Amino acid sequence: MSSRSCPNVEKIVADIVSKAHQDDLKLPAALIRFFSHDCLVKGCDASILLDATASHEPVEKQAQASEMLRGYELIDEIKDRVEQECPQTVSCADILAFAAREAVFLAGLPRHMVPSGRRDSRTSRASDITIPNPTTPFDEIIDYFSRRGITIDEMVVLSGAHSIGIAHCSFFDYRLYTFNKDQPQDPALNASYASELSKTCPKPNTLNPAEAKQRNVELDPTTPLVLDNHHYLNLLQGKALLQSDQTMVTDPRTSGLVQQFALDPESWARRFAKAMIKMGRINVLTGNVGEIRKNCRAIN
Repeated sequence: MSSRSCPNVEKIVADIVSKAHQDDLKLPAALIRFFSHDCLVKGCDASILLDATASHEPVEKQAQASEMLRGYELIDEIKDRVEQECPQTVSCADILAFAAREAVFLAGLPRHMVPSGRRDSRTSRASDITIPNPTTPFDEIIDYFSRRGITIDEMVVLSGAHSIGIAHCSFFDYRLYTFNKDQPQDPALNASYASELSKTCPKPNTLNPAEAKQRNVELDPTTPLVLDNHHYLNLLQGKALLQSDQTMVTDPRTSGLVQQFALDPESWARRFAKAMIKMGRINVLTGNVGEIRKNCRAIN
């Protein structure tokens, strides 16, 4: 619907994202995460973009799990340009979906189709954010995705986005130093890789909080700016930063796909595009539900 009623919208998004990417090569990872975060909370409704709502409750972007999200200003820039071209025609939710598609393209995969017609939520609550973290039990992670219509296989496919982006030390340093009482270091972690990680991420409490917060590591040590199947190769080599990713190697429900995608990058790329399209359909608002915001940060 957005593409028909505002024919230039996808080109506008592509041009602005491409220009921003020239100065920020890590932008694709940020935008894919941004889009995923919005869709997986309560649907692809741009609720993550709101600064405030009529209820005056803390909004999604104020939740701890949203602290590392970035790209708000870029979405603002796109929305401003789109409003000049087609006033109150294209939703912020569609803009976020188009931007994520451009991120996938700029990171090395073909452009995929993005259905449009989403509307924007008028609500946003920090308390709605229950996104799993790397230590969440694997069964709970599977259940989380399942309740949003994402299958186990699609969850494994989407995890391939971890071939770009970063992880802050606090998300995995326990695997280096305090894994359990018998084994300080996670035995699933490649020993030489762990040694390299410890140089960037020393034991907790050895750095001041401000410095510790700035420490991070590339999720993929091989091709950190390219969206490819190296995520799965890393898993098989014990080079997954996140424990939840490493578990996919040993869990019988997921191990076969990890091995398949490690050997067949084209198969993974095709399925990744399909999974992104499906994720972009989670609990979308249509018809008269929601609105098309004039400003992505505020309800009309």
